[in-house]
Amino acid sequence: MQLRGGTSKGLYFLADDLPADAAERDDLLLRVMGSPDPTQIDGVGGAHPLTSKVALVSPSALDGVDVDYLFLQVMVDQPIVTDKQNCGNILAGIGPFAVERGLVPAGGEQTRVRIRMVNTNGIVTATFPTPGGRPRYDGATAIDGVPGTAAAIVLDFEDSGSADRVFPTGNITDTFGGIPVTCVDNGMPVVVVAASSLGKTGRESIAELEGDQELNRRVQELRIEAGKAMGLGDVSATTVPKISLIAPPANGGTITTRTFIPVRVHQSIGVLGAVSVGTAILVTGAVGSDLAVVTPGRPRLSIEHPSGALAVEVELDAATTPPKVLRSGVVRTARKLFDGTVFPR
Repeated sequence: MQLRGGTSKGLYFLADDLPADAAERDDLLLRVMGSPDPTQIDGVGGAHPLTSKVALVSPSALDGVDVDYLFLQVMVDQPIVTDKQNCGNILAGIGPFAVERGLVPAGGEQTRVRIRMVNTNGIVTATFPTPGGRPRYDGATAIDGVPGTAAAIVLDFEDSGSADRVFPTGNITDTFGGIPVTCVDNGMPVVVVAASSLGKTGRESIAELEGDQELNRRVQELRIEAGKAMGLGDVSATTVPKISLIAPPANGGTITTRTFIPVRVHQSIGVLGAVSVGTAILVTGAVGSDLAVVTPGRPRLSIEHPSGALAVEVELDAATTPPKVLRSGVVRTARKLFDGTVFPR
């Protein structure tokens, strides 16, 4: 099944329908998507990282958890399939897909599906409308980066755990190559960098950022060094951590972002990437905490991006040092696009 999840698009499979061996599975997915080829002309991929994504879904063996979700990023122009990150946008389609495939029964007008994100072992509950026992995709909720409106899907992320996991270097700020950063992982490993530290305003267009070869070189050097400090090892061939350039809000939001994923610039921002950025800027002394416009006591943050803004909610326990994440949440939409048979190369 192909669904749009948030501002991404991907193929959703029952895990049992693909080879159990990871190498065989990845080879099949490359052929399905048409990788490696910058146009993915001989497959169903959309020639962009945001449209070359896969979700594998299966019943969960964990008590109180309905389904397991493994996210796989299929590289467009490289023969690589990686499970090194989550995807919060594709996550938005997991609950409806689970109901569509009979893994979870519809719960009446609204259905709640508890999902384990296998990539990181995080737990999230998705709540979405199921009138008549079927997922409803049409609705009145708009999200920036997607035309029109659709039914709201509420994603509530459970406690992310200890603060040293959320700040994986053990520091609120680090300096790499003379550039101050905050390394944060509240669902997605992100390196938060003030755009001004790289000579940018943070309001540049995607084309301006991608066309700046010197900027791209510095961003990738920073990403590789930060990845080692975050315990991710050599990240030169992986998609995490993401680098998010931040600046004061431009359109009445909380913060402005431009995010490298990891080489191209995101058309908007990933859900979990936005949650991680939001977590960082709420911590006193973190990079961006002095740039953000935050209303004390209000957990909802508006994370501006090239296509608009993404609303996230983050609540921290300020009594701990560094603060512990109590709750994170976001509203997304999804839509079923196609259900049928794909013929791999």
